[in-house]
Amino acid sequence: MAQIQFSRGINEDVIPEIRLTRSRTGDSGTATFVFTNPKALESSNTEEITGMYLIDEEGELVTREVKGKFVNGKPEALEAVYLMKSSEQWDRFMRFMERYSQEHGLEFSKS
Repeated sequence: MAQIQFSRGINEDVIPEIRLTRSRTGDSGTATFVFTNPKALESSNTEEITGMYLIDEEGELVTREVKGKFVNGKPEALEAVYLMKSSEQWDRFMRFMERYSQEHGLEFSKS
């Protein structure tokens, strides 16, 4: 089962908007995730956000680049950036995304 977590052991229910970019050579890329009103920011959540963890049967992908977005002093969104520095990392990320997409009803669109 493919899941995204911000605190270990707590699955994020909000489905993110994801933007992908890839270098012309294909050996690096960036995935930017935006979660609007995620469970991790709810006032009832007392867990610390320690990163973004992409978890599936192959293991775990981790980024510590997670930022909160606030509107009028209230938390509204989380933005996380996952960097891929090789074609192997890109392929591994895409396998995670394929599983996550199938389980959560996401579609890929080029823009």
